[in-house]
Amino acid sequence: MELYVSEFSRYVIALLLVLYTYESFAVFRYREEERRKGIYFRQILLMFGFHLSSFLVICFETGDLIYLCFYAFQQIILYASVVLFKMLYPRTNRLVANNMCMLLSIGFVILTRLDLNKAVKQFIIVTGSLVIALIIPYFVHKFKFLKNLKWAYALVGIAALSIVMILGQTTYGSKLSYSIAGVTFQPSEFVKILFVFFIASALYQASGFFEVFTTAVMAAAHVIVLVISRDLGSALIFFVVYVLMVFVATRNIFYLLAGMAGGGLAAFIAFQFFAHVQIRVQAWKDPWSLIDSAGGYQITQSLFAISSGGWFGLGLYKGTPGSIPVVDTDFIFSAIAEELGVLAAICLILICVSTFMMFMDIASLLQDKFYRLTAFGLGVTYIFQVFLTVGGGTKFIPLTGVTLPLVSYGGSSVLTTLIMFSVMEGLFIIRQEEADKEKMEKRRRIVKKKKVVINKDIEEDDDEEP
Repeated sequence: MELYVSEFSRYVIALLLVLYTYESFAVFRYREEERRKGIYFRQILLMFGFHLSSFLVICFETGDLIYLCFYAFQQIILYASVVLFKMLYPRTNRLVANNMCMLLSIGFVILTRLDLNKAVKQFIIVTGSLVIALIIPYFVHKFKFLKNLKWAYALVGIAALSIVMILGQTTYGSKLSYSIAGVTFQPSEFVKILFVFFIASALYQASGFFEVFTTAVMAAAHVIVLVISRDLGSALIFFVVYVLMVFVATRNIFYLLAGMAGGGLAAFIAFQFFAHVQIRVQAWKDPWSLIDSAGGYQITQSLFAISSGGWFGLGLYKGTPGSIPVVDTDFIFSAIAEELGVLAAICLILICVSTFMMFMDIASLLQDKFYRLTAFGLGVTYIFQVFLTVGGGTKFIPLTGVTLPLVSYGGSSVLTTLIMFSVMEGLFIIRQEEADKEKMEKRRRIVKKKKVVINKDIEEDDDEEP
């Protein structure tokens, strides 16, 4: 019986994820939100179906009904998120909200399988974070002065990173976090958002050489502090986001080429001066030669897990994801590929891609340059972090030590990503209002044109009278 349940569940879970992924891209066939309603509804059904199927397997494999109770609490929070976002903000983008909940549900499933205690902690953090996220769109929509806080964003960001550099706890050779009253924070996660707002506010009015130069100085300060803290993964994200935002703001290919050249030089210097970077590069080139060391062991175990999963996975509790170091954070993608299957892992990537595409769609339609740059920057931040996590776990690129947004364990990462998604919802509301103004202005022009024609006809009739 156990064998039949395990085998059947693998295909059901894979099918539900495939169908959800298909609907995530089917959304883009329509421009009007009204025509997308059926797709959004099917997404919700598929998401809850995946969540239920996964937890039924977990309960069956463990024989512990506590997991069923935990599932019920998760369902309440996920359903409340979908309903409340729609209730409070009727004009939000539902694909963003649905994908957010889907990624959270995937994270809940795999973390529950890996470590129930960590899954419970993640659930508590997500619950509190969603409460904060629910009010973010209001502030983004109403507070127009956000575009005028350029130096505040920069100074707060540098100060937060500097505190970590001085007082932070060292983890795997890097200073990533510090604790207040027993609560651990990773400021670089929050500063990512401030950094995007800083670049957008610095370049939305003027994007000449002087503005680019002063912005570069402050951006460099962020990156330098991160490098000193040996948080090179975050430093790379900040650098890439800066270069691409400057290119979009100025449309000057020189800045893009200069950024690429500078990035290459910085990578070379980092390789020369940081021993752990050398180890990661060597592990990327030939992990089998370092299989007995930490760097090589991580990537080889990750590759073993991905390859053993096959298309449909071994099934929940049928693999050995615990053999992968830091599997609940940096290598959670490998655990998903092993037990849910490579097909499920590909679907996860595609869901992230569809989210990024919607972020870019929102950015392209916004008329206000500040909001357009903000949306673009947040989109790049999100997808580049996904790329670094998945690329590192699959040996496509050297390891960088960043988490998979909304899926990996980590309070700061989850809260930051939920805020990011909420900011995008606020920007979508602004875009909807811009569209309304465009329609009103178009109608005004049409009415004015008709009046001119009518008045002209009247004048012509008057001239024809004897």
